[in-house]
Amino acid sequence: MIRVLVCDDHLIVRQGIKQILADASDIALAGEAGNGPEAVALVRAGAAADQMPDVVLLDIAMPQRDGLDVLKQLRAEFPKLPVLMLSTYPDRQYAVRSLKLGAAGYLNKSADSEQMIEAIRRVARGRLFVTPHVAELLAGAMGAGAHEERPLHERLSHREYQVFRLLSQGASVGEIAAQLSLSPNTVSTYRARILEKTGVRNDVELALYAVRHADLLA
Repeated sequence: MIRVLVCDDHLIVRQGIKQILADASDIALAGEAGNGPEAVALVRAGAAADQMPDVVLLDIAMPQRDGLDVLKQLRAEFPKLPVLMLSTYPDRQYAVRSLKLGAAGYLNKSADSEQMIEAIRRVARGRLFVTPHVAELLAGAMGAGAHEERPLHERLSHREYQVFRLLSQGASVGEIAAQLSLSPNTVSTYRARILEKTGVRNDVELALYAVRHADLLA
């Protein structure tokens, strides 16, 4: 039996996933979490009780700590635990980032139930799950020549990238702070790093940069 921990901040999404899992005779629910810290706490509790989940199904967009931050924490503490990332974002934005951070697979929430079950079974066996489209993105990211010019935004950390996306969409520092559960001073620090790494001088130039690279960001 494959025991799955479901981590998503939307109750209706968790309910839908639980129904999908219930229809698979070889998969059982190990627990559910509504935010990042709760997910980490449940995995630690399972490890302490010798009841580790076999797979963690982890949403990227969650309050308090987003999925990629939780992924990094779980990889550091439980390197053999397969983590399958779930996202509503376009694959190009987060699929490669997730896999580079050690995710066992990446699945868009638009996937059907059969694909989700296949993904869970695959990563539980210690294999990588990616769709053909994500495989193309990964191959492109890994196969770029050493002398090929890479977009400057690829230098950004995950949190910097989040702030970059919101700034380029016209969000204020205060709005970003509220959305990401950060202090305005922290967001301002990220903004300064983003301007430095992308070589632009202000938010207007940052928005223009995002427009010029829309094909890579969408």
